Amino acid sequence: MKIMTIYAHPADTITNCGGTLAVHADRGDEVAALILTHGGRIHANKYAEEWRKSAPDKEITDAGLADVVANKKAELARAAEIIGINRVTTLDFDDAACTVDEDLVDRIAAEVADFRPDVVICDYPKNPVVPDPHTLASVMALGGINRAATFLRNLDGRAEFWVKQVFFTGLPVSSIELLSLHGVRNDTYVDITPVVGRKVAAMDQFVSQAYHGLFARKLIESWNGESGRAAGVNYAEGFCRYHNETHDALPLTDFADKVDPLTRHVDYSRIDLRAAYPVET
Repeated sequence: MKIMTIYAHPADTITNCGGTLAVHADRGDEVAALILTHGGRIHANKYAEEWRKSAPDKEITDAGLADVVANKKAELARAAEIIGINRVTTLDFDDAACTVDEDLVDRIAAEVADFRPDVVICDYPKNPVVPDPHTLASVMALGGINRAATFLRNLDGRAEFWVKQVFFTGLPVSSIELLSLHGVRNDTYVDITPVVGRKVAAMDQFVSQAYHGLFARKLIESWNGESGRAAGVNYAEGFCRYHNETHDALPLTDFADKVDPLTRHVDYSRIDLRAAYPVET
């Protein structure tokens, strides 16, 4: 399988689906991360907080865009190596944009057609009113996917390519069944318990935006822990599918066949993340 993530900022791939990517990397699948912006403005804690000090470090306060972006890319490269991402591409558009950029959609289409992923992962486009960068990135990702599907060799020098499935991350619900929220739910979960330590270590690389240490553990405990509760495992990442799927017969997963409903709440509560992966001092 070939998997491509398409996200707005450098850390988004790790926080949203880093565990799932590690699972697939361990299976021998090809994993590519496409980052649309340089990420220099988003969560720039290292630089913004330095200005608040009475005696700020001049090397940090004098850093320009190239310095900030180079540091962010280095953090991403280290995180990607920990997870097992084979290919990282940053398109370096400005992360203050709030409208669809046709040139960026073209770049996304070209990257999709070049890598030819079976699956694309991107943010669930939550807010259609406020120009949220994650929603904007997913709108352009879907535009690029659709554009790649309309390539014509006569006109574009390359054949059309169809992505088989898109999985959205970040839908802020954790219902464990269909009816409670009238069908709005994550319909797919991946058990990341065996690789959760790598997700912690990957998030620890993003020091410049203060995602390391306590925040990394808080995010995984709360977000992936709650998804794990919904999924019946210690830690999980939730997804909702863009396309319906067709089966030869009614599907039943191995997990559903083997899980013990009586004791699963005990089984998915066995790992103390902060004890297992303490913050290094």
